[in-house]
Amino acid sequence: MNQTASSPFSSGLQSARPGYAERNENYWRRNLVVCVFGSFTTLVSLSMLLPFLPLYVQQLGVSSQSAIIEWSGIAFGATFLGTAVTAPLWGRLADRYGRKPMLVRAAVGMAVVMSLIGVAHTVHQLVALRLIAGLVGGYASASTVMVGTQVPRERAGWALGILSTGALAGSLIGPLVGGVLPAWLGIRGTFFAGGAMIAVAALLTIFVVKEDFHPADAAARKATSAAPPARRTNYAIVTALLATAMMVLLANMSIEPIITVYIGGLGVAPGNITRIAGVVMACSALGSILTAARLGALADRIGSWNVIVACLVVTGIAMIPQAFVTQWWQLAGLRLLMGMSLAGLLPAISKLARHSVDESKTGQMLGYLQSAQFSGQVIGPVIGGQIGVYLGLHSVFFVTGSLLIACAGLAQWARKQQHG
Repeated sequence: MNQTASSPFSSGLQSARPGYAERNENYWRRNLVVCVFGSFTTLVSLSMLLPFLPLYVQQLGVSSQSAIIEWSGIAFGATFLGTAVTAPLWGRLADRYGRKPMLVRAAVGMAVVMSLIGVAHTVHQLVALRLIAGLVGGYASASTVMVGTQVPRERAGWALGILSTGALAGSLIGPLVGGVLPAWLGIRGTFFAGGAMIAVAALLTIFVVKEDFHPADAAARKATSAAPPARRTNYAIVTALLATAMMVLLANMSIEPIITVYIGGLGVAPGNITRIAGVVMACSALGSILTAARLGALADRIGSWNVIVACLVVTGIAMIPQAFVTQWWQLAGLRLLMGMSLAGLLPAISKLARHSVDESKTGQMLGYLQSAQFSGQVIGPVIGGQIGVYLGLHSVFFVTGSLLIACAGLAQWARKQQHG
């Protein structure tokens, strides 16, 4: 059906043209399914190297233990740094050329780069390829832009929660897959398998995802005097949303550098420390998987700001007792609770971000949001490690919990600014 059929009764044609979400109301469900699968497979592929990354770094010629640890951390963080840098650019291009091309670009790029990692010959090539994977990839980020702009407003929280669940499940299952596949395929073969998984997501994206995107819509809207005025951006609210998004990942990742040492101080046998640390780290992702969709739907019912403020307070409070645990299972339980409350934040923040700017800039705004999240993922371990060194391990939980509660105050202020 031709969406641009002219009307003889009004020169205000452009104001009557359906918006992007309305034009894609028949596609968003199938697109959500593909985006969830694609986010899952790409996160599995990116995180599955965690169990064997030090071994691969050693195979690439690094010999001393301290250098292996250092290069492993650099290689792992390079992807998130790359995504943080380019997410706003891809979001802006999504506004200009459509959301589907960005998904295809991310899937194809990551499938190629992931396979190339399997043929790296030096640790510098490994780091460079991981960085390129972040620069050209970002399937989960592109999915957030597509889902966040296509889904009807009243279902946005739920849909973004489902999408978040897929990504979290990939991050949780990836290390488990990485602990099994190398024994069957070898370390290099595991990267090829990861590339093949992403290639399947790329094919589904190319042939299943549908989008009704009109590149000329933005220009036409500006050209017609009858077009409705663009929504003015409230930069105070946008800043609060970006800061909160960064804090979500910062809080979750701040414990990563110290968790093995911290668990070792809880009486865990040296031979079990690595395994227990993996379980504890997985608990926050597991908690988020359990509640992301439910809290997203709750944001649709009671309002995103209410969910954001409540989840920040609960998460901040759940951080404090982690400094006083005496058994590893107590830490695991608190991390599970923390993950359950963290899960409500990103879908609610994404929903608010979508509606904080004009439709022509939603992709760019959601790109900045993804950049803030990945910045938190990069900064969190650095801050956590520094606090642990200079103030003690327990201080990491106090500082992070306090920052989250302060962020709840910022969110409350932003809510009053929006409604005031």
